[in-house]
Amino acid sequence: MNKAVALITAWGAFDENHPESTLEEFCRHYLANAKKEAEFPPVGRFLPVSSDGVLMRAIGRIFKLHTIYTVAALDGTGINNIDEYSLLNTVAQLKEPRKTEAIYAALQELSTGTDKLNRLKKLGYLAEYDDKEDKRSKRLKVTPKGEKVLVTCRKRISQLAQIMFHDLTEDDKQLCFQLLKGVESKFTGIWQSHKGKEFEEIYGEIVLGKEE
Repeated sequence: MNKAVALITAWGAFDENHPESTLEEFCRHYLANAKKEAEFPPVGRFLPVSSDGVLMRAIGRIFKLHTIYTVAALDGTGINNIDEYSLLNTVAQLKEPRKTEAIYAALQELSTGTDKLNRLKKLGYLAEYDDKEDKRSKRLKVTPKGEKVLVTCRKRISQLAQIMFHDLTEDDKQLCFQLLKGVESKFTGIWQSHKGKEFEEIYGEIVLGKEE
């Protein structure tokens, strides 16, 4: 196939799947796929054999390793774990949200998220007050003490991200983000609607396109 035709064909296929992407993002994608592919599937018993499974395994193991190193990163900051940091940071980002808004935006369950918020309030990092628009609800705001803690935690978490990914080139990082941001956005918007549903129902909706 003519080189120009091959390039245009590749661009057309990419644009169809990623209509909002830029030419620069296509170039990163094209160059990444031109690299020699790693051995697939990985060698070993009971390992995933589909590309979906291999990708999820890699993401899951990176997340687990990140969680392990987070213990050291947050040591001495006044924050116990990444979920507490996520909640405190989410309250700061949302600017005095309702409790439920903060919990769900941080992708946490209501009961465990409430417990963590209570601990953050007890430590003096959060303040709670009545919602003027809805007396049944409470709103949260980060205290000056909490802001001080966040400054330290944000620095440590940023440094941890550098530890995890400093071997990747900037183009590779941008490509990873480009390819995965749609997954994050999609499931952030629908995970609450799946609460209480059977796994088979969720699978049917997402993979098979079945709707009840």
